[in-house]
Amino acid sequence: MQDSLIKNSSVNSSGVSGSSVSGSAPASNDIANLTAQLERVLLGKPQQIRLALACVLARGHLLIEDLPGMGKTSISQAMAKSLGLSYQRIQFTSDMLPADIIGVSIYDKSLNQFVFHPGPLYHQTILADEINRASPKTQSALLEAMAEGQITVDGQTHPLPRPFFVIATQNPTEQSGTFPLPESQLDRFMMRISLGYPSREAELMMLQGKGDSPAAPLPQCISPSELARLQAEIDNVSASDAVLGYLLALVEETRLLGEGYGLSPRASKALLAAARAWAYLSGRRFVVPEDIQAVFVSVAQHRLPGSSRQQGQSLAERVLSTVNPIR
Repeated sequence: MQDSLIKNSSVNSSGVSGSSVSGSAPASNDIANLTAQLERVLLGKPQQIRLALACVLARGHLLIEDLPGMGKTSISQAMAKSLGLSYQRIQFTSDMLPADIIGVSIYDKSLNQFVFHPGPLYHQTILADEINRASPKTQSALLEAMAEGQITVDGQTHPLPRPFFVIATQNPTEQSGTFPLPESQLDRFMMRISLGYPSREAELMMLQGKGDSPAAPLPQCISPSELARLQAEIDNVSASDAVLGYLLALVEETRLLGEGYGLSPRASKALLAAARAWAYLSGRRFVVPEDIQAVFVSVAQHRLPGSSRQQGQSLAERVLSTVNPIR
């Protein structure tokens, strides 16, 4: 029956089979070059790199939680350079104000009016470094930007550059001087990943200087216009009713945990978008259950109750093992 589920998932809404739609693998040589370049910067982390790529291709925002020195800044710099996007790192601190991020209107005597001076948020790729060191009031300054690609100051709406991609890093919540991200903020991130310690082999290669430095000039692998085209293609990756039923079964299971709350409708859409991107990176124009399984923990763990990353991850893995894809 699982074979029939996968077979059904290869039929799109027009009734065309996935094998005839996909033809050759849709993941282009540009994506292969991009992946290889990022893997030379962040050694020994192919799974995390692929999740990060799936996130940006699905128009999502990425949250990376880990100890300092694990490569969080490196992967954000490398992605921005490899995609030809403007990049800005914002160091979040406890005394930072919302105006320090979004900008402020200042009265100009010569013009006899207030003139808006944009903050560092006006770039295509934003590294919100140590986001949980800022107060909740400052964290919330990102909500409108992440959800709608714009910010509002003094009643005036200012569009942000497109594409707009936020990579936020946070230290483990048990560390001192951190403020837990509110649920509304966490729900704006499509995925949360952790890089973890490198393997002995990868760390040896790093010490031998065999990896690429993100601070060095990196060639652009995909242009912003090509990225927009790829994102549009991924929007058209099909998902059969059977696959959508499996996705909804997972979402419904999170709402029955009895430990707080489950995934929101926004999370359901994020899970589907991430699975479509994963399928595309796998060379398919249709989603199979394995695509949903590959991204589920990263999409779900930060949206589930728990005071630590490990608790959310454990709950997501439990849901994944409980729900049978044959439904």
